Amino acid sequence: MENMVRPIMTDTYWKNKNVLVTGCTGLLGSWLTIKLVENGANVIGLIRDLIPKSNLYLSGFHNRIETVRGSLTDYELLLRIFNEYEIEIVFHLAAQTIVTIANRSPLSTFESNIKGTWNLLEAAKQTDIVKKIVVASSDKAYGDHDRLPYDEEYPLQGRHPYDVSKSCVDLIAQSYYFTYKMPIAIARCGNIYGGGDLNFNRIIPGTIRSLYFKERPIIRSDGTPRRDYIYVEDAVNAYLTLAKGLDDKKIWGQPFNFSSENPVTVLAIVNEIINISPKSNLIPKILGKGKLMAEIHDQFLSSLKAKKLLNWDAHYSLKEGLSETVKWFTLFFDNQSR
Repeated sequence: MENMVRPIMTDTYWKNKNVLVTGCTGLLGSWLTIKLVENGANVIGLIRDLIPKSNLYLSGFHNRIETVRGSLTDYELLLRIFNEYEIEIVFHLAAQTIVTIANRSPLSTFESNIKGTWNLLEAAKQTDIVKKIVVASSDKAYGDHDRLPYDEEYPLQGRHPYDVSKSCVDLIAQSYYFTYKMPIAIARCGNIYGGGDLNFNRIIPGTIRSLYFKERPIIRSDGTPRRDYIYVEDAVNAYLTLAKGLDDKKIWGQPFNFSSENPVTVLAIVNEIINISPKSNLIPKILGKGKLMAEIHDQFLSSLKAKKLLNWDAHYSLKEGLSETVKWFTLFFDNQSR
């Protein structure tokens, strides 16, 4: 299923660099890993669970990286990875990312997200080889604020388990810069979507799956919450741009928002998917459960800082990104049914 991966331009900057990607089988991690490999990087992927339906495996790129099986909670394993593979650049993406799971099981979320981050940064601190670390935070790290869009000066005030875990990850990363002057930058993205997102309780892959199987897509809320949605290839470009930006020490320790800056309601994004889908005669079922537990109603970001300091901007419109995503999942479901 290698045709699931879009052709990409090569960037010689990454050639022969030893790059650790945690969370390489996830949505963002798989696309980032693929692009790094295409650009000639030596990628080491830390994998906790085998996920054969991951985009990394379906694309065949798992055969083109070094893989280490284990957990971020294993400090000695991380120390071994940094030393034995002579890691130069780190993309720390691994996390428990589902809000409902975090609410149901906060301890495992805190263990993975918070302890995993301090283990990784502490292990990196023990080496003198690591030149750059990009840590995945989230718009959820901000918690709930009245003024929109959020910029990087807003305080981090997560209240519920997942949001708190991302606030902590963000602050821990900043503390390792301010205390030890480590070459760290922090990425805060909106809702990343694209082919390979197998968490079907999320609105975009869940809607696409419902339409494929000729079922009415379900909206749990009343459809009015507004969110940022950023296509995965724009997010990959953001992470690579931020890592390269760390060549400038003025970037060290700083957080950056990455967003398409086109917030839309849940109902609007479902209707857009319906319009794109070849099976578009279905209408969404709106449950209207009111304010869902631990979900912020409106949340979106300003990317002005990334534009000014990194010369980064999103390239995919919502329609373009959703079209690519529908194509990926259509091929995915077609192959699954054979």
